Amino acid sequence: MTGETTVRPAVRIHGRGAQRKALRALLDGLHTQCGRLLLTGEPGLGRTTLLQWAARSFRAGPVLHLGPAPDPDDATGTAGQLLDILRAAAGGSPLLVCVDDAHLWNEPARTALVHAAEHLSGAGRVGLLLSVAADRAVAPDFARLPVVRLDPLAPQRAAALLDDMTDGAAAPAVREQLLAEAEGNPALLVALVRRLSPAELRGHRPLPGPLADAPALAEAAGGAPTGPNAHARDLLLTVAAAVRASDGPDVDAGLVRAALRRLRPAPEPGTHPEPLPAQLALAGDRLRFHSPLVRRTVYATAAPDPRRAVHRALADALESGGHRLPELLHRSWSLSGPAPAPAQAERLAAVAADGTVPASHLLRATAYARAAELTADGAGRAERYTAAAGQALLAGRPEQARPLLVAARRHSAPAAVRGRAELVRGLVELRDGPVGDAHQSLLLAASLLAADAPADAATAAMAAADAAWAAGDLPACLATLAAAPPPGATAAAPDHGPPGSYEREESLERHGRTAAHAVAAVSDHRAGMRALLEGRLDRAGAPLGQVVERGRTEHRPEPLLRSAAAALLLGDVDAARGAGARALAAARQLGSEVLEPRALEYLAYAELRAGRHPQARAHAEEGLRAALRSGQRNTAAHHRAVLALAASIAEEPDVVAGHVAAALDTARRHGLAQAATLAQWAAARADLGRGRAFDAADRLGLLVLPGPGRGHFAVWRLAVPCFVEAAVLAGRMEDAREALTDLAGWAAFGADPQAAAQLARCRALLAPPDRADDLYRRALARHDEAGGDFERARTALLYGKWLRRRRRPREARGRLGAALAGFERCGAGVWAAQARDELRALGATAHVTRAGTPTRLSGLTPQQLRIARHVAEGATNREVALTLAVSTRTVDYHLRKVFAALGVRSRLELARVVGQAEQAGEARRPAGHHEKTGAQP
Repeated sequence: MTGETTVRPAVRIHGRGAQRKALRALLDGLHTQCGRLLLTGEPGLGRTTLLQWAARSFRAGPVLHLGPAPDPDDATGTAGQLLDILRAAAGGSPLLVCVDDAHLWNEPARTALVHAAEHLSGAGRVGLLLSVAADRAVAPDFARLPVVRLDPLAPQRAAALLDDMTDGAAAPAVREQLLAEAEGNPALLVALVRRLSPAELRGHRPLPGPLADAPALAEAAGGAPTGPNAHARDLLLTVAAAVRASDGPDVDAGLVRAALRRLRPAPEPGTHPEPLPAQLALAGDRLRFHSPLVRRTVYATAAPDPRRAVHRALADALESGGHRLPELLHRSWSLSGPAPAPAQAERLAAVAADGTVPASHLLRATAYARAAELTADGAGRAERYTAAAGQALLAGRPEQARPLLVAARRHSAPAAVRGRAELVRGLVELRDGPVGDAHQSLLLAASLLAADAPADAATAAMAAADAAWAAGDLPACLATLAAAPPPGATAAAPDHGPPGSYEREESLERHGRTAAHAVAAVSDHRAGMRALLEGRLDRAGAPLGQVVERGRTEHRPEPLLRSAAAALLLGDVDAARGAGARALAAARQLGSEVLEPRALEYLAYAELRAGRHPQARAHAEEGLRAALRSGQRNTAAHHRAVLALAASIAEEPDVVAGHVAAALDTARRHGLAQAATLAQWAAARADLGRGRAFDAADRLGLLVLPGPGRGHFAVWRLAVPCFVEAAVLAGRMEDAREALTDLAGWAAFGADPQAAAQLARCRALLAPPDRADDLYRRALARHDEAGGDFERARTALLYGKWLRRRRRPREARGRLGAALAGFERCGAGVWAAQARDELRALGATAHVTRAGTPTRLSGLTPQQLRIARHVAEGATNREVALTLAVSTRTVDYHLRKVFAALGVRSRLELARVVGQAEQAGEARRPAGHHEKTGAQP
């Protein structure tokens, strides 16, 4: 083994924040102690790059690189010799030792290395940083070391790397396909980009197929993996081939053994079984590769003849087991040459379309795609590629659906086939792309399908309305809903699966439904939505109510989702929760990855409308995971917006900001007006909860007041109560009165259980003193009818503030105490802080720490404490006066008293004193903290 102390040039790293943090902790600790760390990840994930980064970042002493791997015949290295080398290299300074690809060292050298690592203290302040590949089991010698693992890059990190490499020149479709093929592996992404010409990268020429070919995979994997003997090579290839027709990354070990027996004669009795190759792992009766990249490389780099032989052996082994679809797939892959095989294609497509055959959507997509490759005529190929794309979409793999649709487009086909391709394309974009593009594709699909497939045409039309709804395009939504459904249409809904969905193809009679019943349900949904959007609220209730009622006896996910949507439009949150929960159960029972996050979205919205923020948060968190897992970024943006709204009532400003930023990032790129409005409302409500009434009014004014920036047509009315409160606190009375007119119309419709109570509260805010008392009481009575802790507590808080200003402390204390209890019950921490602050102003609590110890600020009066906190946050005296409903002279007087009591001479010193007290836990943070602060009622 040799050592060198040169450091390679710096490289840019995308992501890896957690890993760099762990490495930085090791480097920083070497000033006082020793340390060791094992960095592991599959080939191509950047282990070497991170070692280079660590070496470049270390400034406290020399860096020693140990390598290359010792000669296999050299077993002379011992722990003592290694420690001597380290002592000499350190020279009394901290030393960083880097060992890349330590798994390639022979066993004696590895043992010596680990023993040396365990006795580093004898060599001084030494840090040992090892890297090993995760394409094989970690050697027992290394198992005792602390481990930092590298996972594939997150999609946004991989996209940033791709944009850096290409200067953003890749066409969107090419970009998506590159990211899908690379699967988050940086080295593979680099190899894929390197093999493309500029014309291919910009989408001017078709991409080569397969995109991830053998040379690119081998480059990323560090070479073509091979076993030590023929048996190991056959085993690796058999497992890699078997996974292609499996529903997961592992395969049945019995199937692999059966295929191997057909490839090679059985070993002589009494011979020892061959050891498992290092690249494979056996868990129970399942075999898998440690590294997906290595698995792909093994298959891609194998010679054609052995590969076909393995598929033939797997097909023979599956023939007697009833696994029809995997058997046919392996049989098709055993064919020689690229010539069409119509009979084989027909069998594959027929079994893929058979809903009684147990198989995942992804496996059906694979079967349809292979059938398309074996089909002779262009129209047949287009139809089967389209079916494959539909199944990929149902499997939650839009990145696989898009290239299949591109392949379908290359062949001429009749209108019905082209219409189904546009339908799938539109549904892909609706869930994971610009919804304006989705709207156009779906409208085209409806027109192409009208003559030959009216049911699919109706599905496309309703999905087009969904796209226009998501975009906030009211005229387009109305025009789509106004169009007459195609004659002969049966069942259609915005959330139906694409063509090829065997759930959607189940007969209506099997469910006890008639075609007329399904037509009536769709007709009612269209009529109700249209009446609602046209403002004819009196005509919307009956048809939407029928949709809700039909959902009570349904058990299919799509009609249940339609029922949940109608219930939300009517404000029947209990019915929406029930339909959403049943839709979720049905989607899970069917294994529908694409419908599960949508069902969770309706559940989250229903809980939010009911004021149950913790439950909404739980559903949205689960829905966000499901949406990201199934490649539905648009649905993920809606879940982010719900999470932002749920967090906006808690003491989590960073959480709100994170969810808002993530939701708006997708919403702006994909035109999601509804998600954007919800996210902006969440940001404004967080401002309002912290007393930033000016900021809240500015944000909400853009959403609720007439103008080009008005929020989504189905959402902005829900934000009006927040705007009215913020506008009153900020002194924008006329704006508040203008918005109140819209809220009155919405409350009269009766679709929002809280609207009547919120209307009374808003009127109280704007009313003269002789009327406000009665309006606040009326609002609380309406809250008692509607339920919901949060909204009732908000009204009680405003009422309590109003009573305190009217010098009615006993009544104020009761209302504020009720508000505090309500906020604490629903987890509204930031609003609870407002209630506590008001109670302190009444002298209801002492200014003490949470441990009960008097604080430096406790010598201030309640009014002085409030003023000190506002000023420390940067508020001017005029803004503080407006906030506390006092004169500027009163603020000046109290502020002089604060300066004297705390011994400070400037506003900057005051901010430092208050900040130190807050950080030390000496005082609770009040509700109002910002440079712009609104008046309290």
